[in-house]
Amino acid sequence: MKIRTLLPIACLLTGCASMPFGAGKDTKPGHSQPEVSAPAPAPSGLKEGIALYNNGDYNGAIKRLGQADVTGGPKATQVEALKYTAFSYCLTSRTTLCRHQFEKAFKLDPSFDLEPGEHGHPLWGPVFVKAKKAK
Repeated sequence: MKIRTLLPIACLLTGCASMPFGAGKDTKPGHSQPEVSAPAPAPSGLKEGIALYNNGDYNGAIKRLGQADVTGGPKATQVEALKYTAFSYCLTSRTTLCRHQFEKAFKLDPSFDLEPGEHGHPLWGPVFVKAKKAK
């Protein structure tokens, strides 16, 4: 007889346990919970340019990252593209063009900086430091 009594209680408790926290709370009419949107993904042109860079196609990366869909994008996209373009120029021994890309990045975002692992690179590290001092 105890099992017959406990079974409905166990079912009720199981149902309550599977409800999301706060699901039973009433919200005021017309006041829905704000939806949190996911961060916008990086534009495909930026992704493609970085992929070319990562595959060692530095000239291809320079070309792709300089196209209008990237250069006309949000400021953060432009700055990231300029950084990888600078890296590509430095890796192909075009240090003046490398420095110019860093300078453009500083004009768009005065707080622009490299990631900690990028600072000490023997090719673009010194060029970045010169561009930063010149800003």
